[in-house]
Amino acid sequence: MRYGKLVLLIGATLTTLLSAQTTPMQRAFDAHKGEFDYLLGDWEFTVTNPQYGTNRGYWSAVRLADGQILDEYRVVGDSGQTYYVTTTIRNYNGAADRWELIGADAGTGLQDFGTGHKVGDEMRIEQTFGVARGTPSQWRIRYYNIQPDHFSWIADRSTDGGKTWTKDYQKIEARRIGPARTLPSFAPARNRPGT
Repeated sequence: MRYGKLVLLIGATLTTLLSAQTTPMQRAFDAHKGEFDYLLGDWEFTVTNPQYGTNRGYWSAVRLADGQILDEYRVVGDSGQTYYVTTTIRNYNGAADRWELIGADAGTGLQDFGTGHKVGDEMRIEQTFGVARGTPSQWRIRYYNIQPDHFSWIADRSTDGGKTWTKDYQKIEARRIGPARTLPSFAPARNRPGT
């Protein structure tokens, strides 16, 4: 009888210790996991900046099975040809209490790291672009005017390590053309054959 109580006590203690280690991160994730929900789905956008003028494109974002956000941003020409495309993974870091983003342009590796926080009704991101090309620039991005069918995006940019900033360097206006969606797990858990 005493042995059984000891086993139960040890089991309860271990469960409490393990829960205490993971609960704060899980709570943080649960509190923030929906902050990029507005981006899920398919969008058509116009983008304006002083280097390239005004262009248009498509932006699609999906939620992965465990909550990460994967998106593709593509600028296209009048005939639908691709001028620029980048893929981003967005994942909430419960330990650091922030969103983390990493951009991947084909052939440039995972270089364009950023962090994000929701502030009121806006999502704010600080991210560095152009690292692999040797021309890094820091961006302060703000998603605002977020509605079910549209959102606005604006960014200040620094090319000198944050000493000076070009205000409102790039602007995006996006309108929804497709519903939110989630991708199922690529490698779902399953029983071994014959068990």
